[in-house]
Amino acid sequence: MLGDLVNISDLNQFLYCPRRLYYLMFYQTQGLNFYLADGRALHNRQSRRGGWYREVYLRSEALHMHGKIDVVERAGDVIVPVERKHGSRYYENDLVQLAAYAMLLEEYLGERVPAGYLYLYETNDRYLIEISDLLRERVRTTVEAIRSMRVDEVPAFSENPNKCRKCSAVTYCMPYEARLLEEV
Repeated sequence: MLGDLVNISDLNQFLYCPRRLYYLMFYQTQGLNFYLADGRALHNRQSRRGGWYREVYLRSEALHMHGKIDVVERAGDVIVPVERKHGSRYYENDLVQLAAYAMLLEEYLGERVPAGYLYLYETNDRYLIEISDLLRERVRTTVEAIRSMRVDEVPAFSENPNKCRKCSAVTYCMPYEARLLEEV
């Protein structure tokens, strides 16, 4: 059943800020800000070229995940996922998301996927990322943390308040206002 599966993009959301995912999961509060709109436009404008497949949807009951891989391509004699990102750099949450796509692809293909690529629109650079056992474990623990989220348990604010400026859930989460109220 799809309701029991974690969408892989939610791993990225959760690692960015569990509170952000909380509002998206339980209140469907996906706001639209510049970063989200621009990222969607970049995905839609990406040109097609030979040797790869765009937007491959996979799901796994065993891994408790489902998601749409941006690009699947052949790198030498292996098939690898490619995750496209809006900015000029990548973060740990992007690595975990890529690893989760690799794990889905492994199950589908029945063979190990040792690496993937992160492509950054802003710099037009691709980075080869090894899918390590540590990343795989981080995927599993994050999936379990998301599956254990409950509507009556609101996660704490992000430890990095700078993340709130770019967050699409900021108008619902209201971190600045809530922090002011907590200080009173």
